[in-house]
Amino acid sequence: MWLEDIIRLLERTADALEQPGTTSRRSFVLGTAAALVGSALLPEEAEAKKKRSNRPSRAQNTPHFIDSYSPKNNRRPIRSHTDYIILHTTEGPADGSLNRLRAGGFAHYMVDKDGSIYRIIEPHKYANHAGRSMWNGRTNIDNRSIGIEVVGTYTGNITGSQSTSLKYLLDTLKNRYNIKDDHILTHSMVAYGNPNKWHSRKHRGRKRCGMLFADPDIRARIGLHNCPSYDPDTKTGRLVTADAYLAKVLFGKTPVEREEAIKTYTRPESNILTTGRTPWDIAQEQYDKQSTVYTLPDGRMLRGNEIKDWRLIPSGTRVSRGEYQSPEEFEGFHEIGKDGSTAQEIAGELYNRATAIYFFSDGKIREGDQLSEQQLDALSAGTKLLVGYVYGGKVSANRSAFSITGTRWNHPTTFYRLPDGKITSGDDIDSKKIPKGTIIMFKD
Repeated sequence: MWLEDIIRLLERTADALEQPGTTSRRSFVLGTAAALVGSALLPEEAEAKKKRSNRPSRAQNTPHFIDSYSPKNNRRPIRSHTDYIILHTTEGPADGSLNRLRAGGFAHYMVDKDGSIYRIIEPHKYANHAGRSMWNGRTNIDNRSIGIEVVGTYTGNITGSQSTSLKYLLDTLKNRYNIKDDHILTHSMVAYGNPNKWHSRKHRGRKRCGMLFADPDIRARIGLHNCPSYDPDTKTGRLVTADAYLAKVLFGKTPVEREEAIKTYTRPESNILTTGRTPWDIAQEQYDKQSTVYTLPDGRMLRGNEIKDWRLIPSGTRVSRGEYQSPEEFEGFHEIGKDGSTAQEIAGELYNRATAIYFFSDGKIREGDQLSEQQLDALSAGTKLLVGYVYGGKVSANRSAFSITGTRWNHPTTFYRLPDGKITSGDDIDSKKIPKGTIIMFKD
């Protein structure tokens, strides 16, 4: 009876325990139960043995795991594949970062500077941590990866405690999911951006997050001995390199080459516009967001979303990036006449493809491949454009939201544009409150 009680207890905790090298849940449960029976002691004997032993227990040598699950954990779907681990840096202090990660379910784990490991989303479930991403031709890397946030900055270093805990966690996950070292990537390696005002093609360089984990010395400290030596997507032309310095940090051939590239981001003038340094070079995808502030040489301050003509922003302007942007944040509409004079100027190579969605003032919605070149050239000012999304359809009396989305109705990459113009993701939608006229879109 006592053994059965132990097995039931272990069954409830097996999934929560992080045991590197575990071959199966059943063997862990039965093996541990047998060990407990074989070493069972009465309370007085156990206390005496504890006093006699001066050796630290295994538990004292393992990281401190803390359950801090996101409220979104229970509704997140289970991944069908786990091929990669993606390493991130929080770019902010632990408390604020943990609150943000929990609120959005933006990672599976967070490793604090003292080595504590916070569990946020269960490792076999989906977490939206990499956002718009590609590696070796595969897109939406969130669908097949585990995301680990490490408290720190992309130009910094990690503490000894973080090294120890991260190595333990990576060993555990590598063994459990059979992941090779060269499939443990940085967020900056996999993130890519859609065409915009600064880049006419899909491009690598959208994020610098986690780039320190490309450093061979740091990788060795956390038990990783292989690293990709090149970007398979820029090499094949699927993407272009938008940040040459980042490419050198990630794939540079020598330590000197990597160190020189890192200095580009750490020099005091690195956030000041010059003729060769654009708003995108400094703020990347956040260049036109409300949270990015431009301080002009005359002292005036403008937010990214207030700037209509980027040609009027002079050299010498200081750029301050705001708060972290979530991986699956809705990227927002562009407007003809405000963000560019033509569709091609705004959407680059995607302007006439199905992943460019046009919203006309009369309520009509068309995809880029449904419009002729003549129609695209004649778009009127005020026409709105969404780049990098797939149009699902509009909810009506004869067409329910679920018939459009299927099982993706509550996925973080599914977005609902309600009749009042509000945008809600599948993560937050109430399935019982999706009104007629709601437009559904999927991130490409």
